[in-house]
Amino acid sequence: MSKRTMTAARFRAECLQVLDTVASAGTEVLVTKRGKPVARVVPIGEPVKARFGALRGMTTIVEASDELLSAGDGWSID
Repeated sequence: MSKRTMTAARFRAECLQVLDTVASAGTEVLVTKRGKPVARVVPIGEPVKARFGALRGMTTIVEASDELLSAGDGWSID
């Protein structure tokens, strides 16, 4: 995803156009005020993707067996 930075004053003047660009092109816009970041505008689907994408490669799927499931912790297979 490409990123873009703009001042709060410019964002205010071009807000609707910026929102359209973010939605259609998938770009991210960082809004600054006096040179410091104050807001980030991202496509609506981005937070979910980032959350799941961050786990990629960190998980392992293990097949459960009857022996594992009835290990004496009060669990059983019926």
